[in-house]
This record gives sequence, structure tokens and C-alpha cells, in this order.
Amino acid sequence: MYKDNRDFLKDSIRKKIDFSKTAQSRGLAQPPWQKPCPPGAEKIALPARDKWQGIPGLKLEEAIAGRKSRRNFAEQALRLEELAFLLWATQGLREAGAARHNFRTVPSAGCRHASETYVAALRVEGLEKAIYRYLPLDHALVEFVRHPDLEEQLIRGTFGQAFCGKAAATFIWTAIPERMEWRYGGASYKVIALDAGHICQNLYLACENIGAGACAVAAYDQEEMDKVLGVDGRDEFVIYLAPVGKVSF
Repeated sequence: MYKDNRDFLKDSIRKKIDFSKTAQSRGLAQPPWQKPCPPGAEKIALPARDKWQGIPGLKLEEAIAGRKSRRNFAEQALRLEELAFLLWATQGLREAGAARHNFRTVPSAGCRHASETYVAALRVEGLEKAIYRYLPLDHALVEFVRHPDLEEQLIRGTFGQAFCGKAAATFIWTAIPERMEWRYGGASYKVIALDAGHICQNLYLACENIGAGACAVAAYDQEEMDKVLGVDGRDEFVIYLAPVGKVSF
């Protein structure tokens, strides 16, 4: 009964699409690289790479060998520069001045980067408890929404997975399909899912570098999590989550 769903994993659809009719081929303007900020919204600048003082070096081999899903977190907060490092590692620009090319620290089909990154900051030094949106072109945060019961909402939205509300921060990624559809039309959806995997793996490896851990979460209540963020569930919707916290030994 499930076999019909296997076609999603294949690329057969590419042979059925007339790519001359995509929005890009028709000369339509591309969607913005990142969602615009609301008028008057205050951007919270994040420490830049050349300002990081407490981010240690770690051999890639060690990060790969140590990488695993972690669900038990210490009460310790993340420092703002640690959060800045994790955000840069997962969606940041590779180098200053690259915004027009949108070359980031993770691969994306056609360099489209159809994901937005939100962070439910529960214990991050210098940030009030709220959900923030990362602005990769600015390397900054903008406060998105506050919930007095944010921890409980995250737990409910992930079918009772308590560690999602007990982490120092929970990363929430949404998909904005139009960014990918502009170039690939109906062939967009598999690669959007693949892109989310690239992002989350970078988070795992980056966490190893700061004595933290993460756990990818793909089991969540779609409608509830979209409601927590306040996204419409059609043009933007939650696609993946990952709680992050200092390792509890």
C-alpha cells in the first residue's frame, strides 16, 4: 500500500517537465534569497567569524567520529557566539560579499536555498526567550514571535518529545517551495528535502566543535508546528527540527 509513494525518491519526473516553462525560463523575477523583515523590525547583529573568541578548532575526522543524535542536554546556556557559529555553519554565506551569488556553507540544488532557519531560543545568553529568524545575508537575527509557554508548545508540536522543549535552542527549518519552483518547477520537492538533510548534518558536525549535541526530528505535528511559527502552511511550512544543547555527561 505504500509503494506508490516511492516515486518521490526517484528523479523520473525530470523527464516529464518542460523546463522552458519554468518561471526562470520565462524571465520572471526570482523570489528573494531571504524573507523580508517586517517594517521597523530590529535586527540583532551576531558576532562575525573574525570576532569569535571561544570557538575551538576540531579536526573534521573527530567531528565525524563523534557525531551522534543526543537527546539529553545540560542546563548550561549557549553563548551568543556559539549560536552565531551554528547558524553560520548551517546557512551562512561562505564569504563576505557573496550575497549576490548566495553561496552558503551547505549545498543546495541550483543554489536556490529554499529553507528558512528559525531558532527557538530557550537558553541563549543575550537573547530573550522567543523564536527568532536567521538572516543569512546579514548574519543577524530578527525576533519573530514570543510564546509564554514556548517549551510546552515545542513539546506538543513534536508529539510529546520532551527534549525539544528542554534544549538550549531548537532549530526549526521551513521550506519556501517557490524559491526552488522558480527554476525546477515540479522537480523541486525531492531536492528541497535533500537540502534539509545537508543543513542538519552540518549542524551535527558544528555542535561537536562546541561541546554540544543535536537530534534531528522529522516526527512532528505539521499543523501545530506551523501554528507555533505563524507560517501559512502552504507557501511556507515546517520541514525539519533539531534541538541543540550542551552535552550532558
